[in-house]
Formats: sequence, structure tokens, C-alpha cells
Amino acid sequence: MDCQKHLFSLPDNHHYINCSYLAPLPKTVEEAGIRGIRQKNRPWETAPEDFFTDSNRLRVLFAQLINAKRSADIAIMPSVSYGLATAAQNIDSSKGNTVIIAGEQFPSNVYAWKRFCNEHDCKLQIIEAPPLSEGRGRQWNKHILKAINSNTLLVALGNVHWTDGTLFDVEEIGKRIRKNDGYFVIDGTQSVGALPIDVQNVRPDALICAGYKWLMGPYSMALGYFSSRLQEGQPLEEGWIVRKNSEDFSGLIDYKEAYQPGAKRFDVGERSNFILVPMMIEALKLILEWNPKNIQQYCKKLTTNFIQELKTFGYQVEDPAWRGHHMFGIRLPKKIDMDNLNNRLINRNIHLSLRGSSLRISPNVYNEKKDIDALLDVLTDIDI
Repeated sequence: MDCQKHLFSLPDNHHYINCSYLAPLPKTVEEAGIRGIRQKNRPWETAPEDFFTDSNRLRVLFAQLINAKRSADIAIMPSVSYGLATAAQNIDSSKGNTVIIAGEQFPSNVYAWKRFCNEHDCKLQIIEAPPLSEGRGRQWNKHILKAINSNTLLVALGNVHWTDGTLFDVEEIGKRIRKNDGYFVIDGTQSVGALPIDVQNVRPDALICAGYKWLMGPYSMALGYFSSRLQEGQPLEEGWIVRKNSEDFSGLIDYKEAYQPGAKRFDVGERSNFILVPMMIEALKLILEWNPKNIQQYCKKLTTNFIQELKTFGYQVEDPAWRGHHMFGIRLPKKIDMDNLNNRLINRNIHLSLRGSSLRISPNVYNEKKDIDALLDVLTDIDI
């Protein structure tokens, strides 16, 4: 695919290589939000069916992206932490006594399981990254797989690590945990939209994704896939719209015990957000048009020579078989002064994330060769 920068409002004098932090809004997504704001000035034009139409359309698009069988498997939520709390509330704690997570995982996917373990007398087992410069990703995966046994209740992780893009073999992990009748919950925030995932192959019990990174959508919007194993569970809140026959406004006082089918019961209250939902729809339409497979190839083409050049200067990058092309960490030579490096990046308007002794590089389809060249100039023109 070709560079898609023309679809964004990014200035030419800035090099934004930081989608893992916050994606810029495509122009069509921005315009959808503006239309939603203006619509609130004409409330008489919002019909009862409008509370359902766009929400259902959004489910269809996300289901298509992750290859869910039914759009009803998708819940609309405000955040990943909301989705993880929903999953945690509906796990049968009698199936095991150990919860496995990866070391230095993003906090939202740690605190939920710390609380769960405290409330259900489970052990939280953290599998740290091995201290290796070569073969780190491969060994980390081996350690996670080895840890899964008959006592394992749950494995919860991202399919890439949020700090450096390390890939986790979610298909193999899913197979191992299913053999023990445990649960598998994935935070897809740093991958879904830029890295292909098929829930029919991976078979997670839940896959939760924030919308404001690789899905190119607005903040405070998340989407969650829930398997049939969890779909009879209890939602975090009792919103009117998730009850059966809520489409009939005249019958809302005929209170129903039954919920809407599938994962819709887990929707957040006011899920029909007339600003954020249309924005998320436009974002997913773009992602599906580009195709995550093509996005991976675009990022690979953009960064392959860059990485090879960096290695000649002593920088370390994970083997491509065990990292994403859309997001990866560059481990710096020890002699580099981080403050000096950060100042140089700021002076060149290069935007990325510093994580300890490494840089997190996360390009997307709006980046072009000159963005990567500017970063290479800084990294190869600093005292090592």
C-alpha cells in the first residue's frame, strides 16, 4: 500500500512515529465527530431507532475486523479496564487457583487481576521477560507456555507487549489454556487494527481493545469481544438499553429480566454516544479498507533498512519473528545519555516514546521515509 498521510492533518515539519501512544485522527473521523456535535443542536432529528442503528453498525465492523461469527459477540465500552472488569466478574474461580500475566504488563491488565486474586484467594503468577539480548521473545513465550498447568485459571496478556512490541503466540497459549479448561483474556489495544487477529483461531474468552490507538478512533471508546462462555454473565451495570425489547420506547416501564442477546448485555450505559460512535465507525471503515496485513507490510518496508543500519551502531532490536512491525523497541547502547537523546529528538520534532533504556517506535500508514530518516540521523549522530 502507499502512504496515507493525505488522509490526516499532520504537519510536514513533525515526525510522528508514536501511534502506540495516541493515534492522530483521520480527517473523516474528525468530520464525523463534528457532525455528531452539531446534531445535538437539533435533538428533534434524533429518532428512537438512532439509539441502536449506529451501535449495531459498529459491532458489525469490529466483528468483521477480528472475524467474530456474530456482531452480537461485540460489546461497546468506554475503556479496556471496563472490559477487563467485566471479564473478571464472570470467570468461574473454581476452575483453578493461578492467574498468569506477563511481566511489566500495562497496568489496566494487572490491577484487575490483582483484585480478582485478592477476592478469590488466587495466586498471581508474573512471567518476567528473560534477560537476554538474543532470542528474548522466543524464550519469553516458552516460559509462559511452561507455566500453564492444571492449576491455571486464567492467562491475561496482550498479544504484543505494550513496551516493545514483543509478540506472544496467542494461538499456542490459547490451545494450552483450553486443555486445562482455563480462561484466556487478551488486551488487543496495541495490536488490533495494525496486526491481523482471528478470534476463530485464537479463541479467547475475551478480547478488549481501546479505540484511540491502532483503531484510529476517539478516546473513551473501547470494543470488546466476548465468547459464548461468558455471554450469560452479569454486566457491571444495569442500563435500560441492554434489556430485551429496549427498542420499544413506549414499553420501557414494562421491566424485563432478560437481556439483549449475546455480549450486548455488557455495553456501557449511554453506549449510543452520538459523537464517539460515528467517529469509531469511520475509523474502522478505514482500517478494513487498508487491511491490517497490508499495514504490517507497509511498516515492515518502512523500517527494515532502518533497523539493519541501527544494528551496525550497537542498537538491539528483537528478531522480526517475535515482534510487530508496527511497534518495536530499540534497546540503546549503555553509553547513550537519555536526556541528551530526548533533547535531540525534541529539537527535530521527532515524536516517539522513551521507555527506560529503550525507544518504542510505532509507525503507521501516515508515516513516510523522511520520518524514519530523521530518526536515523539522530540515533547515528550521537555519542555511543
